[in-house]
Amino acid sequence: MDDTLYDEIDYYKSGFAAAAGRISSDSGQKTSVVFDCLWQIFNAGNHKTTFNAAAEKLGINFDGEYIKKLVDVLRNHSPNITLPSESREVLAGLKKHYKLGLITDGFLPAQELKAKALGLEEFFARIVYTEKLGREHWKPSPTGFEKMLAELDSAANQCVYVGDNLKKDFIAPNKMGFKTVRIIRKNRIHNSPAPNNEAQAHYEIDSITKLPQLLEEIDGV
Repeated sequence: MDDTLYDEIDYYKSGFAAAAGRISSDSGQKTSVVFDCLWQIFNAGNHKTTFNAAAEKLGINFDGEYIKKLVDVLRNHSPNITLPSESREVLAGLKKHYKLGLITDGFLPAQELKAKALGLEEFFARIVYTEKLGREHWKPSPTGFEKMLAELDSAANQCVYVGDNLKKDFIAPNKMGFKTVRIIRKNRIHNSPAPNNEAQAHYEIDSITKLPQLLEEIDGV
């Protein structure tokens, strides 16, 4: 889902806007000033301690409990994100010919709220939120893939898995016998290299619009 069907950075922009509103309400600083600070820090590459760095830059005292509240604001907000038209068109076309399933890692309810905002239930027969299985079952664990195969009544060698993150997405499906495809979106957040050859996808494309043709080619192999 994230950075595969839409640009995940749009989610964070929405989330930081929500958090900036909370900080502004509590501190009296202008929402626009707070948001610009958060956004500048995040885009500079600080994805782990954005709120801490913003507090220092804004001269506000954020203790640990307040940071947790801001994280909750981000994860629980209703995101202002939309499914790009090209993703919508591709999914609508693929749904006519394939059983589609979505496996997504991440905290809840954030992932569910993303899926709702993007309208993904319209396209996917099953959605597996690995957080519901336990955080130890996030990718690269095979558990989510095993659950999806069972729910779709499919075998791994009949399936193609599409993802983006070389660090975790393709390790399990490669071992299980899936064909794997990496979508390399221009505005992607995750750029870490694959830890080993087993983590590489079998195919790479730079746009979801190229997926239908690739699937036809894979079907013909």
